[in-house]
Amino acid sequence: MANYLNSIKPFSLFESEQAKPYFVDKSFMITELLSLIQSGSSYVCITRPRRFGKTLMASMIAAYLEKNRNSADVFNCLKISESESYRKHLNAHDVIYIAFNELPRRCTTYEQYISRIERRLVEDLREAYPDSKFGDDEAVWDILNRIYGQTETRFVFVFDEWDYLFHRDFVTDKDKEAYVEFLSNLLKGQPYVSLAYMTGILPIAKYSSDSELNMFLEYTMASEEVYSDYFGFTETEVDDIYNRFLRVKKEPKVKREGLRIWYDGYHTKSGERVYNPRSVVASLTNNNLDSYWTSSGPYEHLLKPRQENMPLLP
Repeated sequence: MANYLNSIKPFSLFESEQAKPYFVDKSFMITELLSLIQSGSSYVCITRPRRFGKTLMASMIAAYLEKNRNSADVFNCLKISESESYRKHLNAHDVIYIAFNELPRRCTTYEQYISRIERRLVEDLREAYPDSKFGDDEAVWDILNRIYGQTETRFVFVFDEWDYLFHRDFVTDKDKEAYVEFLSNLLKGQPYVSLAYMTGILPIAKYSSDSELNMFLEYTMASEEVYSDYFGFTETEVDDIYNRFLRVKKEPKVKREGLRIWYDGYHTKSGERVYNPRSVVASLTNNNLDSYWTSSGPYEHLLKPRQENMPLLP
């Protein structure tokens, strides 16, 4: 089984989420990314607080695009299937999907962390492209360039939680610089990049100079309206899943107004209310209003959620 290249992991993650009772269909975002693929090499970074659907979106994008899989049964019933280019791109791309929040066993150094990623990716490339001979000591970007030169294959990169490493105690400032340089070498100006899509918690500028990762167009809640409908729940979406809740719960204890007071503490740049998805789903699943957003993490660099001392509504 592949580690990162066209692996089964994103499909399995998305398939399980799509089957849950309070799943909200955000698949139409894929159509916006397809236009970027068609127009050439593009770089998109989405920064949001924790528990705002970043991993779900990343796994959905990879599950739809990646080769060696038939995900039609999952996507045929979603909004993306209405797109004119739906069939053309469904399972038609080589996708490298990496969740950067996965650590090696007993990881205590940056070298252990990044070596595992490089080794596993090289394993995938060697298996997928056996005619492209390369040594174990070659840089990943050199290998990808060789594959591109021989086959003209271009890759979609989907990186989830790219900034996870910056929050680990064992990572030094020098390690952080090396990591940003690794990403820059891997992605910036490379002909084999069809699309690079990555997610993070805080803006790229927190970790990178103006030049290192400046190829990315970054989209935050506070600075850009683009893609804002795809992360977090809108009023209409909360109305819909609340109606589902009323249909399945014999004794509903959560009122719609309670969800608004407790969980709509975020706003997009345009001023639209945005609900924390994890909080809403947890509340309806548990049939209870509580401070579920405490696991969403701080995001004061962009905007502040409501205070936690909210009245508990019946």
